[in-house]
Amino acid sequence: MALKTPYLMFLGDAPDQLAAKTAAGVVHWRPDICLGQLRLDGCNADLGIPDMTLEAAFEAGARTIIVGVANRGGVMGQTWIDVLVRALEFGFDISSGLHSKLGDVTAIAEAAAKHGRQLTDARHPTRGFDVANGKKRTGKRLLPVGTDCSVGKMYTALAMEREMQARGMRATFRATGQTGIFIAGDGVSVDAVVADFISGATEWLAPENEPDHWDLIEGQGSLFHASYAGVSLGLLHGAQADALVLCHEPTRTHMRGLPDYPLPGIGECIAANEAAARLTNPAASCIGIAVNTHNMPNGEAEAYLAALEDEHGLPAVDPVATGVGKLVDALP
Repeated sequence: MALKTPYLMFLGDAPDQLAAKTAAGVVHWRPDICLGQLRLDGCNADLGIPDMTLEAAFEAGARTIIVGVANRGGVMGQTWIDVLVRALEFGFDISSGLHSKLGDVTAIAEAAAKHGRQLTDARHPTRGFDVANGKKRTGKRLLPVGTDCSVGKMYTALAMEREMQARGMRATFRATGQTGIFIAGDGVSVDAVVADFISGATEWLAPENEPDHWDLIEGQGSLFHASYAGVSLGLLHGAQADALVLCHEPTRTHMRGLPDYPLPGIGECIAANEAAARLTNPAASCIGIAVNTHNMPNGEAEAYLAALEDEHGLPAVDPVATGVGKLVDALP
């Protein structure tokens, strides 16, 4: 995937900040190529970058619109179509991380063809994969797992890659979702892979490597989420992870999008993920806990992390607020 930069981040009518997590992730990790944001009426998300019209963004040099909304089901909003068609008429390419394909929207497909613009669906693999074989691979691998979806698994992997490379270690982030692909420039969105091939796609994404090289594989979903547990299990089996990091958001009262499902306990979640991971790597173990403390009241985060360390005997960090040095120190 080769996208023209800089980007204009399209948020549509995202109902809340978390619904714009795709755009927020790209802005956080690649602020140098994100010129501004385009929001429609009713949008309740804000990336903290300038609001721009199509005209102003194109004049400033933006050449690709990133559809940065991660709504439930990954569907195209009907109110977005006219705006995206106008963007193609202006001269923008469009790249999307939705399950809905840009080219399946007749008006968008026709406008792209008429004006010679590029449509990229980052969530849809362009190649096939073998079923997993479970054979031991050389190299080392880490997989962040979660008590819920959208709790910081990608941020944890990217932060660890940055810290490890700063220490002179050999480490590579492996993107498994649309946001990670926009950041890294390549990868496989495993939630769009046919179920029988998810583990095989993960084996392909993180193949054999040098003995001291770490692949930091972006985690997805949660084994405890009724909607997304399938992709989480496929990743666990295909990753053959030597190390897991449990990711958590402590202020939630239920699983995201499932008000009748409470969050699992951290100890329960660690045990379940270790058990699943040990099918393909009997030595897999959780080496730490990564917590998104952003929504915690001031002054509580430090005490909460300390309490987790005491209870579980593992380092506990906030990848954004405290860094991930303790996690890197704990790698086997």
